[in-house]
Amino acid sequence: MTFDDVRKFALAWPEVEDGTSYGTPALKVRKKMLVRLKQDGDSLVMPGVPQDEREMLVESQPKVFYFTDHYRDYPMVLIRLSKASRATVEPLLRRHWRTLASKKAVKEFDER
Repeated sequence: MTFDDVRKFALAWPEVEDGTSYGTPALKVRKKMLVRLKQDGDSLVMPGVPQDEREMLVESQPKVFYFTDHYRDYPMVLIRLSKASRATVEPLLRRHWRTLASKKAVKEFDER
């Protein structure tokens, strides 16, 4: 998987747009970060993942999910795109999108 793959499916969701964050490509919803590419060019910084869930993901799929000390106290996980599949990334991303998008956009999406 690549960031372009993530862009393709996420930009199909309402209110998602291209942006940047910390000088790297990002996707935003209503000016809030949905996800961004880490400086290594292979990792997604995925917000909206509680620490207990993050620990479970890292333990169950350590080649795909990880975190660094920098993110230890934040509800985020890092995802190695080169080791991930759409089936792994999309549900996490969509769940976070639902928290950022307007209620109207989520409702319209669900009705499609």
